Amino acid sequence: MSQAAAISSPSAGNQIDWLALSMTPGLGPTRARRLVEFFGSAAAVLKATLTELEATGVLAVSAQSLATGKSAELAREELAKAAEGGAAIIVQDDPRYPARLKEIYDPPLALYVRGNVDILSQPGIAVVGTRHPSPYGSGMAERLAADLTAQGLVILSGMARGVDTAAHRGALAAKGKTAAFFGTGVDVIYPKENSRLSQQILATGGALVSEFPMGTFAAPQNFPIRNRILSGISCGVLVVEAAEYSGTRITARCALEQNREVFAVPGNVTSKNSWGPNTLIKQGAKLVATWEDVWEDLPADVTLALTPAKGNESFTPSHASLFPEEPLPPHEKQIMRFLKADQATHIDELVQHLEGKLSSSEIFAALFELELNGKIRQMPGKNFVRSF
Repeated sequence: MSQAAAISSPSAGNQIDWLALSMTPGLGPTRARRLVEFFGSAAAVLKATLTELEATGVLAVSAQSLATGKSAELAREELAKAAEGGAAIIVQDDPRYPARLKEIYDPPLALYVRGNVDILSQPGIAVVGTRHPSPYGSGMAERLAADLTAQGLVILSGMARGVDTAAHRGALAAKGKTAAFFGTGVDVIYPKENSRLSQQILATGGALVSEFPMGTFAAPQNFPIRNRILSGISCGVLVVEAAEYSGTRITARCALEQNREVFAVPGNVTSKNSWGPNTLIKQGAKLVATWEDVWEDLPADVTLALTPAKGNESFTPSHASLFPEEPLPPHEKQIMRFLKADQATHIDELVQHLEGKLSSSEIFAALFELELNGKIRQMPGKNFVRSF
């Protein structure tokens, strides 16, 4: 087989070699990469003797696992589990491995991917934020994700409740591509309430991604580890609402260390969830109100590559706005004038405000239609907010 053919079609042997390194206890991506550099290849590491491995200074448990063939055995078992779970395993010498991710200090040795592997090499923006956003925060995340994916960018996020979920949904609403990065195995949906969302991502050509072995359940330490991949594979990180102490801060810090752009949506200074983005802006992050604010600070090669797609008919509106003007029936228009995107309104307040103009039955009917059409959302306790 020619060298070109070998590169375009990585062998199962190479895959098992790299996967064996990733399954080796006590090794980790950085030590594993140093071993590969020292011995010349992943295959050569697995052929090294115990003495040779110990001479490199790796932990005894790692050397023994590699030298006895235990790591290779674990890799073969893992490969079978991945195949059974419908996941591809992309190792570092696979041409499908995202080039941008290789630039970071400690790229994962192997990525587990369910869905469309190709989108991981396309330009993407990571959208991250709090698990408990305000209506304003979730609305902005959804709208900006929709507008950015309409420009051809892939929306990357972590599938968590709140801002992450809103970002994925925004991309899906704009008929764009989105990838979710897990802190669990790709076969373990977390939180479980997002099972349907994960199915929608896969059905629309997106991807579910993790560096953790199949069956790995949610553990607190996994999510900060995951965050470096989310920022590393992206062109930049967009922060929408985050408290002072949160995983979003870790993602933003990783982005800065990886020389990625950091963007932030400003928030109400009296809200604790505004501390993260507002502080980032003070420290030099780009303030974002519309998708254009992100677009103009992306690397030139990215914008040039995506510009031809801007005539695509599937585009959503050319600007982000929480208050788009759309023709509505009179009853619905009156309700929309009163509702806000950044503050919930209780139904009793709505009925009282429109007393004499609309009957309660007309209000209920209009609310139903608006919610059905995605113009408004019902919050707990019969509270309503605009969707955008």
